[in-house]
Amino acid sequence: KRNAVVEFDAATWNSKAAGVNFPILTRVPPYGRAVNTPDPAITRASGTIKLRVNLVGPQFTEDKVFDYEVMASNTTAIAGYHYAPITGKYTIPAKSSFGEITIQLLNPGTATGYPKDLALQLISNPEAYASENYKIIVLRIAP
Repeated sequence: KRNAVVEFDAATWNSKAAGVNFPILTRVPPYGRAVNTPDPAITRASGTIKLRVNLVGPQFTEDKVFDYEVMASNTTAIAGYHYAPITGKYTIPAKSSFGEITIQLLNPGTATGYPKDLALQLISNPEAYASENYKIIVLRIAP
């Protein structure tokens, strides 16, 4: 029985973009608050971006590995060119309410064809549901 939910922290703090049911972020998301103007813009030179995943529900007594995926239907960025290939896995440590997904943005050296979107979606598993409202986040990569 699933008693827990996982959700992107940034999705809970930021408004959904027009016409879709998820936020499209143009700035690096801080932990525990909405993005705003002083936060660094997401660009091809941003390097590593860390996305916190919240566990809502009872903490686990051992480390738990969860899956996530790139949503092809909302992604225009190319793996290995705009971002390093992803593992598709993240861990919520024992006795913790947070996990972390690390995305490495790559700088292909050209600014043409931007912005590019990288859409990520958390996957439900037997341990926890992916929140319907907060399971998707899009990083909009500027030149």
